[in-house]
Amino acid sequence: MSMIDLNTVLPSLIAELIDSKIIFGLLYSMILGVPRLFNIIFSHYLSYVKYKKKILITGIYLRAFSFFGLALTTYYYGKSNPLMVVFFFFVLIFIFSISGGFASLSYNEIIAKLTTKGDREKIFAAKQFVASIMAFTGGLIVKYIFSPGKLTFPSNYSILLIIGFAGLIIAAFSFWFIDEEPSVVNNNKLRLSTFLKKVPSILKSDPPFLKFVIIENMSSFSLMILPFYIVYAKDTFQLSSQYVGTFLIFQITGMILSNIFWGYIGNRSNAKNIVKICILIGGIIPILALIAGRIGPEVYKYLFFLIGFVVSGRKIGFTPYLLDITSHNKRTIYLGIRDSLNILIIILPLIGGLLINLLGYTLTFLLVSIIMIFTFFISKNDRCMLLN
Repeated sequence: MSMIDLNTVLPSLIAELIDSKIIFGLLYSMILGVPRLFNIIFSHYLSYVKYKKKILITGIYLRAFSFFGLALTTYYYGKSNPLMVVFFFFVLIFIFSISGGFASLSYNEIIAKLTTKGDREKIFAAKQFVASIMAFTGGLIVKYIFSPGKLTFPSNYSILLIIGFAGLIIAAFSFWFIDEEPSVVNNNKLRLSTFLKKVPSILKSDPPFLKFVIIENMSSFSLMILPFYIVYAKDTFQLSSQYVGTFLIFQITGMILSNIFWGYIGNRSNAKNIVKICILIGGIIPILALIAGRIGPEVYKYLFFLIGFVVSGRKIGFTPYLLDITSHNKRTIYLGIRDSLNILIIILPLIGGLLINLLGYTLTFLLVSIIMIFTFFISKNDRCMLLN
């Protein structure tokens, strides 16, 4: 996945193809938002499926072949017809995203069946640590390919995408060996329309779940500008693509080292506190970006170290937090509702591009910081002030 890292490699690739922050924001909204739009439907279907493993593996294969399609279109038309490549990106990223939606639901359900409350934070931290080590290896590959005198556009990005395709195909094999227990399913199937009508009552009857949905939505403002940090660096310092590998290495290093920190927090307290700290760091980063932007790229690269903390913290914190407050017979349904109600993550990257065009980087970054710090104080309260 580091071959198409959403905060460094993909933004840089799109910037090579088209100089439009709005188009970039729209593509990023698709990556984050498409799975969430459909996950409430997927969760309804999957809640009646006892075994999720084959669905997970199918999703991985679809993502892999999306990589392959992105590689081919970039290689053959990246220079001669970049607008056509952008069009194909919309199609292939849609497939990449929608397959990731039902795959992630299946994955989280399988993980929930394999783990227990109290151990999830440590297990997620250990899993993320191993994943980060592998991603660091990928980051070294990215840095090598973008080194001066090596490959040029579009060969550099195409090779990265081919490596990503091969990596996902290989990775899918390991999931076949998971010994999956059957999920608890309800034999009385509801019509989809009936299920959707029940969602408001589900939220109303479960205040902790409703608070979780509100906090995750508001924390999405930090995700809104994550891909724009590298675009800001390119616009401010006039950087070449060789810095992409450097930024990615710093981000992955932050992810690796943060796993020790997040694991310690999870072991001493719970996933909810991981979420709180992650939100606070997400509120500080935009201010640091503006400061580092006035100094130089050699200082700015350390910003990606902190971004690694946020990326890792969200993965370790939010899902275990939800699993901790959810009973086993509601997991798949709650996971689907959570994803589809995380509405802001769908539209925020596009709004981010529009705001940067209208207000500039400084005001947009400061706005995000204010919202994130406000969200941090909400998350600290036992009762969410927005529910009162």
